[in-house]
Amino acid sequence: MSEPACTMPEHGRADAPHACCRPTAPMPLPAPPPAAGFWSDAGVWRRAARNTAHCLFGCALGDVAAMTLVPLWWPEVPMALLMAIAVASGLATSLLLETLVLRLREQLAWRLALRTALAMSLLSMILMEVVMNAVDWLAMGGQRLHWHDPHYWLAWGPALAAGFLAPLPYAYAMLKRHGRSCH
Repeated sequence: MSEPACTMPEHGRADAPHACCRPTAPMPLPAPPPAAGFWSDAGVWRRAARNTAHCLFGCALGDVAAMTLVPLWWPEVPMALLMAIAVASGLATSLLLETLVLRLREQLAWRLALRTALAMSLLSMILMEVVMNAVDWLAMGGQRLHWHDPHYWLAWGPALAAGFLAPLPYAYAMLKRHGRSCH
């Protein structure tokens, strides 16, 4: 079977083939899901767990400090605003600690250390913070508990566990696919 002749000029040129006759680049296919073996590397899981624990420490430090201290200075702070402050505080302390680790351990310049921490950890930090605060709120029964109430401190256990588990697969995938990590 022969190809149809294209005689329509393109862009005013009589010798140029019409767009219908030019070969088009094939559409790229979506990346296939990782094979089952992708998720079975114990060494990468250990490294991802250690990195996630470092990130969790930074996030929890700022988050717990904000959730505990802000109501002491501003007792009538709305709960939604308190949680937003806690998330921002957790992100800030985690980025600060990640940047310090990269600066001191890896000897990166300050600006490069901050950019690296942002590029490699921000998504997992945001996920960690959102999950921690949601679980914390649910564990407290949707109420604001005071820091001297034992239930306040008990609620942090499930929140920290969820904050650790939520970004762990992402950390593993980043390490396995790209060899990227902050520590």
